[in-house]
Amino acid sequence: MPEHMICPWWLGYALISPLRRLWQEPRRLLAPHVKDGMTVLEPGPGMGYFTLELARLAGPSGRVIAVDVQPKMLRALERRARKAGLSERIMPRVAHGARLGIDDVAGQVDIVLAFAVVHELPDMESFFREAFAVLKTGGRMLLAEPSGHVNAAAWSRTLQVARQAGLREEQTLKISKSHAALLVKESAA
Repeated sequence: MPEHMICPWWLGYALISPLRRLWQEPRRLLAPHVKDGMTVLEPGPGMGYFTLELARLAGPSGRVIAVDVQPKMLRALERRARKAGLSERIMPRVAHGARLGIDDVAGQVDIVLAFAVVHELPDMESFFREAFAVLKTGGRMLLAEPSGHVNAAAWSRTLQVARQAGLREEQTLKISKSHAALLVKESAA
C-alpha cells in the first residue's frame, strides 16, 4: 500500500471519535455477523474503531487478526486493547508492501471485515485473492467502502473484482455513508 494513498495516522484519532457512533455504531453493524469463537481478519483497522467490538463479539475463544501498514496505528490499537482488557484476543500485524502476510491462517478465517480500506489498496485483485485464501468455505466478508470516496462505478468494479476472486455477493447491506455488501466464499477455488 503506497504511503500517499492511505489515511494518515494522525487522522486515526478522528476515526475513533465517539461521535462516529451516531452513524456507524460498531455493535449494531457487527453483531449479526460475528459470533463467539470466530476468527476475524480486519485489514486496515487503524486505531481500532471496529477492532475492540470485534474482539468482544468473538469472545475469549475467538481472535481478531488486525493487519495495517502503519505501525503507529497498530501501537494505538494495542494501547486501546490493553485498556479495554482485550489484548489477548487481538493479534496486530504490520503488512509489508501490497501483501497482508496472512498465509499462515489460510482456510481459518470465519469473517473478514474490510471497512473503508479497499479503495486505499494498490492491488485490489491481490487483496481479494488473499482474503479468499484465508476464508473458510462458507466464510464471509463484510465489505464497505465510503460513498464519499468511492463512486457507484468504482463500487461496481470492486464487487466485480471480488467475484473474480471467488466471492459471491450474498446480501446488500445498508450502512450509513457507505456502499456495503456481505460476500461469501462458497468453495475453494
